[in-house]
Amino acid sequence: MSTTNPPEETMPDIEIDPRDLRHLADAQMNVELDTGDMILNLGPQHPATHGTLRVVVRLDGERVISADPVIGYMHRGYEKLTEFRTYPQITTLINRIDWLSSFANEVPFIDGAEKLMGVTAPPRAQYIRTMLTELSRIATFVLFLGEMSLQVGGITPAFFGFRDREHILNLIESATGGRFHPNFNRIGGIKDDLPWGWLSETRSAMQMVLNSCDDFEDLVAGNEIFQARTRSIGIIPGELGATYGVSGSNLRASGVDWDLRRDGAPYLVYPELDFKVWTHPDGDSYARYMVRLQETRESARMVVQMLDQIPEGPVMAKVPRIIKVPEGEVWVETENPLGQMGYYIVSKGGTGPFRVKIRSASFSNVSILPWLLRGVYVPDVITILASLYFILGDIDR
Repeated sequence: MSTTNPPEETMPDIEIDPRDLRHLADAQMNVELDTGDMILNLGPQHPATHGTLRVVVRLDGERVISADPVIGYMHRGYEKLTEFRTYPQITTLINRIDWLSSFANEVPFIDGAEKLMGVTAPPRAQYIRTMLTELSRIATFVLFLGEMSLQVGGITPAFFGFRDREHILNLIESATGGRFHPNFNRIGGIKDDLPWGWLSETRSAMQMVLNSCDDFEDLVAGNEIFQARTRSIGIIPGELGATYGVSGSNLRASGVDWDLRRDGAPYLVYPELDFKVWTHPDGDSYARYMVRLQETRESARMVVQMLDQIPEGPVMAKVPRIIKVPEGEVWVETENPLGQMGYYIVSKGGTGPFRVKIRSASFSNVSILPWLLRGVYVPDVITILASLYFILGDIDR
């Protein structure tokens, strides 16, 4: 049998223009990279464990085309439940809205009820309210300062944040009896006076907070990996943020010099304090971290001022045994740790409100997410969400 291979056919010589080869290569590359969109569900557990949130993300490769936050998993109907409670009972509900800074949630509602009744809390009670509000801010922020590093793989600062927060919660618990949900405010004042030794312990704790802020600045803000993951990431222009209703540290980190403790209607003893409103021009995730770092220091200094100025005297004004608020309506807003917190209270003259509308900070802060996440890479979604620092109870109410 013959094993000779058949003769190979020869291709005719064809002259090829190099420009045609370039076009063919471009066409082949476009086909290889065109993978189509992909839908990715982030959640329904929040990546930074701030509550139950789901973000539906449409991806082109690793870049976000669109992002839609899905809220409502934690809706508990706070606004409707207030209609079936007396005024003193409502503080038990509302301090669970933003559970990290519970005491601060009570203040604007009690202030609104006092305005409708024409009641003013004694000066000592106002000072104690303000100190506990700023302690709530510190407890909220030191947790953020530590946990933000977790989003880029740094675990040590997170332990520092929990450690420092425990010191502040100890102070809140010793004064109010409640570690997480104080329920300490009363119409006309507060439940009890401060325990013996509380002022000196608080002064020592504030020095501890200032020292911890130095550590966070070195370990986290000064870390080149953290800076690479947060600088120029998630930039919010100041005017656009205000249009979306973004408030608090998130807005001040975009260069907007606005703080209700200074610029809103006077409340508590903030007009008597000397404090600075911190801003940052960059508007990115790093700026939001730095603004909260500086505000933590500023809150500690404000608490020290109040420790030096707190007057003696009663902590409750004379109010009826059964609280009945006269007919009327009032709007009260305060600078809560997460931003602008407001209550619109309508009274028909009974022992409880007729209607209550709650303006929580996190709801408006999250509303900018569809715009903010468009065009970023998937790993940056996590750091942006964490830098906005929202609580789902504050969103769903």
